[in-house]
Amino acid sequence: MENNVKKIINARLRGRDQLFSLQIKDGFFSQINSQSEHLDADAHCYDASGNLCCAPFVEPHIHLDAALTAGEPNWNMSGTLFEGIERWAERKPLLTAEDVKSRALKTIELLVANGVQYIRTHVDVTDPQLIALKAMVEIKEQIKDQVHLQIVAFPQEGIWSYPNGRELMEQAISLGADVIGGIPHFEFTREYGVESMRWVIELAKKTGKLVDVHCDEIDDDAARFLEVLATAALEADMGAKVTASHTTAMHSYNNAYCAKLFRLLKMSKINFVSCPTESIHLQGRFDTYPKRRGITRVKELREAGLTVCFGQDSIQDPWYTLGNGKLLRVLDSGIHSCHMMGYSELKNCLDLITDNGAKTLQVEQEYGIELGKPANFIILEGANDVEVLQKQGEVLLSVRNGKVLLARKPCEVITCTQFNIKG
Repeated sequence: MENNVKKIINARLRGRDQLFSLQIKDGFFSQINSQSEHLDADAHCYDASGNLCCAPFVEPHIHLDAALTAGEPNWNMSGTLFEGIERWAERKPLLTAEDVKSRALKTIELLVANGVQYIRTHVDVTDPQLIALKAMVEIKEQIKDQVHLQIVAFPQEGIWSYPNGRELMEQAISLGADVIGGIPHFEFTREYGVESMRWVIELAKKTGKLVDVHCDEIDDDAARFLEVLATAALEADMGAKVTASHTTAMHSYNNAYCAKLFRLLKMSKINFVSCPTESIHLQGRFDTYPKRRGITRVKELREAGLTVCFGQDSIQDPWYTLGNGKLLRVLDSGIHSCHMMGYSELKNCLDLITDNGAKTLQVEQEYGIELGKPANFIILEGANDVEVLQKQGEVLLSVRNGKVLLARKPCEVITCTQFNIKG
């Protein structure tokens, strides 16, 4: 296949039954036409063979600076969130720019090989040298033609609770961070957590940055910093630019409180990221039986009209030993864990790893299969959302600005046992 794609034929589009052909000129979609019949391919076009042409996958929550460090120097034996933080604190002094770049680029290659073109990475800035942050800024520039990368200044050990935490956050922004993070439930006191949330929103307002907070990532039903974040975002009129990641404590909130909380959340219009595979692994660790899932109320948030997307969170790091960059795996796990298997929910399930992520990252202007937009897309095995999820197949093609990032052929079965079934 040529490096540049100029035409795709026999493609399906999400929510549409007929076949389509798409033409690309100078890296943008120039024509999108429905087909009345199947077309024969020639040397100058890509035959989608009835498979789904979809906007690229969005990874809205990953920790590239910690990826591929599981077991270095010690394993997280309890499997808990807090031991993960302890193990990372042991690994952090061993960081070098070369170490961070090597692991991050390997992980990005894994994500790109699985259809991801947009990534938001949280980078630990509770490091006086900001080694990982500086390395990630260099990587962002290096890969800008292949991947849209957003960098979150993430205070893993707190803003108020870590020495010079505020100064390090501000320095990270000056060095090139795109998003301001937080971790209020890990601050020493509730007062520190509340102060940190108001400070984060004020700083974002002043600097024009986005916000993405690790918010209430704990089973404790008394962790209620989400209401503080949402209120501050509402007062600052910047809810669409604010994201609450994890919010796993919501799993433990009583329904009366949630009824009140959801009124605020809908008014604030903030976004949500859930990391179902990691949350179901890390949460519920203090339970005997019954054990809670520890995943935020994804189904209810979506039904309330709020934007929710799924992320992997970790790939082989102190918090999560597995992970392979396959967001379809995360989606499959998430819809099971969140009781979202109704057909009406399955019909648009890819929203959780595509459109909703684009909205959360605020890249909607360049995202989507529409005339005049950049020709960024992937081809997935299956004709629609449901079939893609059922097949759990590979990404067959990934194209960015009309240029091929990856191409692979569908898996071919060489032999198969034939069964004769007699009635």
